[in-house]
Amino acid sequence: MGKLSIDSDVIRELASLLDETNLSEIEWEEADKRVRVSRGGTQVVAAAPAASAPVAQSAAPAPAPTTSEDAGSNPGAVKSPMVGTVYLSPEPGAAAFAKEGDRVAQGQTLLIVEAMKTMNPIAAPRAGVVSKVLVDDATPVEFGQPLMIVE
Repeated sequence: MGKLSIDSDVIRELASLLDETNLSEIEWEEADKRVRVSRGGTQVVAAAPAASAPVAQSAAPAPAPTTSEDAGSNPGAVKSPMVGTVYLSPEPGAAAFAKEGDRVAQGQTLLIVEAMKTMNPIAAPRAGVVSKVLVDDATPVEFGQPLMIVE
């Protein structure tokens, strides 16, 4: 796994441009590096090429009724395998793949995590009932963040 060096000067310059232009998001890409800075959740994202490992992201996690520590230690927790944006349905306005109280089969798609413009379906690790959905649609998620609980 290669080491990613983050150029904090670039991030500061992009954040300054956000303030100057009153934009909500700005993205810069060069060769094999891409940096996106967005306002409203104080999100700063740095990404390497798709072949690299997921990159940590500083973002406000979606509010959950249970603490993420409690949900993360639950044996039925379905965790995000990558940094990205979670979608609960296949397209805007469509029914959710799974909602609280739904019975799901092993391998059934529960949600999608978009990372670097690629939609990654997240499947149920086992059959059971969705007891808790821990994220909101179209919100940023981090690697290892609990998304749902299937019991």
